[in-house]
Amino acid sequence: MLANRILVLGVLGLLLSGCSDNHKSLVQQGLVYCSEGNPETFNPQLGTSGTTADATANQLYDKLIDIDPKTGKVIPRLAQSWQMSPDGLRYTFELRKGVHFHTTSYFTPSRDFNADDVIFSFRRQWDQNDPYHNVSGGDYPFFDAVGLGMQLHSIIRDNDYQVTFVLNRPNASFLSNLATDYAVILSAEYANTLLAENHPEQIDNEPIGTGPFVFESYRKDSFIRFKANPDYWDGKVAVNPLIFDITKKSSRRLAKLVTGECDVMGLPLASEIGEIQKHKELKLQSEPGLNVGFWAFNTERPPLNDPRVRQALSLAIDHNTIMQAVYYGTGSAANSLLPPSSWAYDDNLPQNKQNLAKARELLNDVGLENGFNLDVWAMPVSRSYNPNARKMAELIQSDLAAINVKVRIVTYDWNTFRRRLARGEHDSVLIGWSADNTDPDNFFTPTLSCAAMASGNNRANWCDPDFDAILAKALLTPDRDKRKAYYLEAQQYLAKAVPVVPIAHGLRFLASRKNIDGVQLHPFGAISFAKARRVQ
Repeated sequence: MLANRILVLGVLGLLLSGCSDNHKSLVQQGLVYCSEGNPETFNPQLGTSGTTADATANQLYDKLIDIDPKTGKVIPRLAQSWQMSPDGLRYTFELRKGVHFHTTSYFTPSRDFNADDVIFSFRRQWDQNDPYHNVSGGDYPFFDAVGLGMQLHSIIRDNDYQVTFVLNRPNASFLSNLATDYAVILSAEYANTLLAENHPEQIDNEPIGTGPFVFESYRKDSFIRFKANPDYWDGKVAVNPLIFDITKKSSRRLAKLVTGECDVMGLPLASEIGEIQKHKELKLQSEPGLNVGFWAFNTERPPLNDPRVRQALSLAIDHNTIMQAVYYGTGSAANSLLPPSSWAYDDNLPQNKQNLAKARELLNDVGLENGFNLDVWAMPVSRSYNPNARKMAELIQSDLAAINVKVRIVTYDWNTFRRRLARGEHDSVLIGWSADNTDPDNFFTPTLSCAAMASGNNRANWCDPDFDAILAKALLTPDRDKRKAYYLEAQQYLAKAVPVVPIAHGLRFLASRKNIDGVQLHPFGAISFAKARRVQ
């Protein structure tokens, strides 16, 4: 097996870099991660895909602050400390000194990280007059979906290492949003250099960050190669190089893990968990996921614009069978977007149960007793919140036949799927959401608000001002008990409107060789290899 691994890593070394790393150093120090797909971009500000976030957010970049996965509290990163004004409108951050940006073949920084980089990273998304705002399409799905553009009044450069965010109104989730994978800090100096060279788009394709790894090369459908950042501010990086081996088929990723071609495997299927556990040389890491898999209806398309039709479809599916055939015990049935572990979860919501008689009655009420045709889009990738969307679509197809709804299952490659989905070309889609932090707003505003619809992240294309008003009141309320009352109201509102049908909350799994340690898999956010290492 060692000979096989040396051969594979040696070929990777030659193919990936043209490379000076010898086979021995790759085996001893490098790490190969079998990932499931291509990133859409190397700037996580531009999308909400987990595949993109995994390849970029924690490998290339840092954020001002982070969330401690154990306590759920905000902790320092590039900001050493921060203060909020008594009125909740001003947040002043003291920045860390001595943080270096990456030096690459295409850019050499002349200064360290400072306030200019913070201002650029947010102003690009916020200010439509910024020269970078429309670069790479000008879409910032998370930033726009949570309404950060409307929340910000100004960003003030107090000095080189102090910056103040001024809000238009208090927002209880503001710090949590700054701790997400989409709030990474880019280099203003690099941006200015590219602008002068008339190549601003390069900032999103040839990235520069302050993170633990430095981008080296990328070949679509094949690999991404990173090297360890020798100047990383948060300690020595033990893995060098880090290779993302892009292997779309889960069974092939598992085969590579077993043979030693990969050290870590992303997103194993629920049906593969038992097989992984059979191999003594492998280990399985799991975390309860702050996520939800759901079936979203395009509410702009008749007859799905009628909540009675959406409710009928929800009642027609057999949730128990889906849980058994798709999740294999790796998830819990959902009746809310919020998982039960959230402090804002509504314990009084009824569990989803199949009721074909009631479903037929609702369709009869709207004149659809003969049914209709419906497209169900199924993700082509596995996610912890939906490990097998194709199988789930087939089960739904069978269930809906009982109420004369004829289902056509639709899928595309992942990037095409997401682009067409954002354009609203679907009838309905099996997809989901993995939370970026522990704040309950993260399950609602980025997925079902009017702002999320405008940004293309609201898969139901459902804009309800009354629902938005509930969320707005919650964000203006710093007291947790009072905020919870608004989120209980929001969950009851969704149960009646049914823009989406919650399916399940899934466990997050990571499979690796037993000699790999320190790979960070959190309940929320992207994977991190910053502390990964090879052990004896």
